[in-house]
Amino acid sequence: MPKILVTGGAGFIGSSLAEKLSHKADNQIIIVDNLLTGSISKLPVAKHNNIRFIHADINVFEEISAVFLANNFDYVFHYAALVGVQRTQRQPLMVLNDINGIRNVLALSKNTGVKRIYYASSSEVYGEPAEFPQNEHTTPLNSRVPYAIVKNLGEAFLRSYNVEFGMEFTIFRFFNTYGPKQSVDFVISRFMSMALSNQDITIFGDGSQTRTFCHIDDNIDATLNAFYENQLINEVANIGNDHETTVLELANQIIALTGSSSQIVHLPALLDGDMTRRKPDITKMKSLLNRPLLPLSDGLKRLLTDTRYILPNV
Repeated sequence: MPKILVTGGAGFIGSSLAEKLSHKADNQIIIVDNLLTGSISKLPVAKHNNIRFIHADINVFEEISAVFLANNFDYVFHYAALVGVQRTQRQPLMVLNDINGIRNVLALSKNTGVKRIYYASSSEVYGEPAEFPQNEHTTPLNSRVPYAIVKNLGEAFLRSYNVEFGMEFTIFRFFNTYGPKQSVDFVISRFMSMALSNQDITIFGDGSQTRTFCHIDDNIDATLNAFYENQLINEVANIGNDHETTVLELANQIIALTGSSSQIVHLPALLDGDMTRRKPDITKMKSLLNRPLLPLSDGLKRLLTDTRYILPNV
């Protein structure tokens, strides 16, 4: 009966992961979240009464150590982090505080017999990429923003613990993921919310910057296949979609889909952190998923009809 810790499990991706983990009755899942950017409303309902929530801050050793010492975790999904481009740029010191959480999780995992840590890294580590598509092993990690630096540092900690102590890890570099329960800190949920309420949709710059949008079901299915099939041990994998869409195209697509009267308003470009292109090499992910990825047009339609969708407040 595996006991699994999901940090950040009251957030968008973490809660979706915990929900899918609960579909296997043998899994015992404990969610830890400080609710700074997560929400009680996003906590999943366990399929087999096998999820428990603990309100704690992983960045505070006394709080998270009590959780580890009271449980003998087999696996840890470390998904907790301060998220949102604008929030992380406004509060860089709070972002850097997440380094404490990484150190706490690794040290406690080593000392309590955790078998493997799954780490939510980010496409942000690539910065303004020098290679297309971005490959896990050949594309330089050159971002300067604090959020990306912390994610990169987390990856380095995992590799170091593997060398020193044999601690197994898997690193997932998430590209733009969307779906139900996502907050308006992220582009699709923000555009969708604005369009549904007929508000102007604001875009930084001219909107020519590209992103690749991955539906949450593709993200979760790929990462859990890695978990259940013991794939990607001590490896890193991009988790995303490889179809590029400009931000302007996305806005127009959402306006058309929702029948909105929203107008597009261009704001000054962000000074840092808004990369011009994103396109991951997802060879590893496709092998894990073993099925076609959901096209963006279908994912947007599904989002509008998904009963799990919570219309965010703008």
